[in-house]
Amino acid sequence: MDLEQALRTTGAIREFEDRDVPDDVLYRILDAARFAPSGGNRQAWRVIVVKDPALRARLGALYLTGWYEYLAMGRAGLVPWAPVTDRQAEAAARDNATAVRDQAASGTPGFAEQLESVPVLLPLLADLRGLAAVDRDHDRYTMVGGASVYPFGWSILLAAHAAGVGGVLTTVLVREEASVLQLVGAPAGWVLAGALALGYPEQPRPTGLRREAVGSFAMVDRFDGPPFRSS
Repeated sequence: MDLEQALRTTGAIREFEDRDVPDDVLYRILDAARFAPSGGNRQAWRVIVVKDPALRARLGALYLTGWYEYLAMGRAGLVPWAPVTDRQAEAAARDNATAVRDQAASGTPGFAEQLESVPVLLPLLADLRGLAAVDRDHDRYTMVGGASVYPFGWSILLAAHAAGVGGVLTTVLVREEASVLQLVGAPAGWVLAGALALGYPEQPRPTGLRREAVGSFAMVDRFDGPPFRSS
């Protein structure tokens, strides 16, 4: 597959065919993704290939707690859990999560309600001792440590695309991190960075992904400089 085409068409896939992804296909995906970059090439990540139905059910139930809070905040016009936000408005919105859950229960189950049955479920863990988080001591939300983990998650999605498999990286399960880490037996020092759901796409892969133009985010010399344009 052409690299530029892959970059332009690897959108989030949340609806899958009712068939397994063979272990050898998943192995090839992970074997390719392991070449993702990380700080110091420490590769401070681990994925758990969740096969046990009981464990999947527990993870699915934990996911829904954060998911309905996410929906409630979004319906209130908030970016869910934004580091800079109106915390009082956020708390008020989250109080409506139960109502959102009840409403969802009367409708058609979506990705969140069916997480336990996705063909491949991969919690993505990170070793805090292996992350060069140079902004660790800043008086703000830290970002840098994720640069040594999330490229691996993205590489999984790219490698999956090349294998005819689709998927999505979701971080909602991190709301219940302590419970997830206990369920998968993670030792101290490890954290949950998210979870990947993979499977064969139920619908044709989207080709018209919508993104902002380069000139909306690339500026020359200064934040308020002129938009960068091709010559």
